[in-house]
Amino acid sequence: MTNYICTTCGVQYDAAPKEPAECIICNEERQYVNHSGQAWTTLEEMKQSGRFQNEIALEEERLYSLTTTPEFGIGQSAYLIQEPDFNLLWDCITYLDQRTIENIERMGGVQAIALSHPHYYAAQTEWAEMFDAPIYIHEDDKQWVQRPSSRIVFWSGDSLKLSSGLTLHRLGGHFKGGAVCHWANGNGGKGILLSGDIIQVVQDRRWVSFMYSYPNLIPLPAGKVEQIADQLKNVPFNRLYGAFRRSVENHAGERVQLSAARYAEALLGTLFST
Repeated sequence: MTNYICTTCGVQYDAAPKEPAECIICNEERQYVNHSGQAWTTLEEMKQSGRFQNEIALEEERLYSLTTTPEFGIGQSAYLIQEPDFNLLWDCITYLDQRTIENIERMGGVQAIALSHPHYYAAQTEWAEMFDAPIYIHEDDKQWVQRPSSRIVFWSGDSLKLSSGLTLHRLGGHFKGGAVCHWANGNGGKGILLSGDIIQVVQDRRWVSFMYSYPNLIPLPAGKVEQIADQLKNVPFNRLYGAFRRSVENHAGERVQLSAARYAEALLGTLFST
């Protein structure tokens, strides 16, 4: 029995005697099946290849990014947030080797894992078992979990406090259970929002955007984007980190509100004429 990994999205599946017929995560409009066809690997094959390593980079005080090189799957980064006696792994990456384990153990390990949405489930169970940590996923995305585990905690409602400084907020949008992580103590107490791509930092880093499908360019309804912005109005954060190591450096809360308003105006046809 083998835990196969989709090479396009990097999500690991439950143990099976042969490769799955399809990747359920990729085979719908928010993702895609590689044009060369469905392909699978395993964590063991990745390690034996000698091709991959994880880079751990300090983004700012008590916040580290974890990124696999060369790029694998979607290419997202995970983030390790260090609170007193509580390290949170926000989102996940597929690759996990002994060097990564030793580096993270030296940093205090992982006390909890929280996910923004299914595209970043990756090898979350491998990470949870290695560091003896629970996994927090919103119950609205339960159907997308491809490797069940007793370590998964399906939370409900619109927010969940993980520690005195860390709170998850369900915003929906990209996925129904799409969540962001508010780190109240981050950025010198000014607050940080880690958004996966529930909120995406765009090339002009003064702005963010919102999509149902990023690779297939399917927008969200204007009303849903306005609802997301409204849910964040009273959540204080100066900086925002997306899934690909892009950030809004200052006044990020204000920039999210302005971006949501611009997005809605574009969809409603009042931003421009062309």
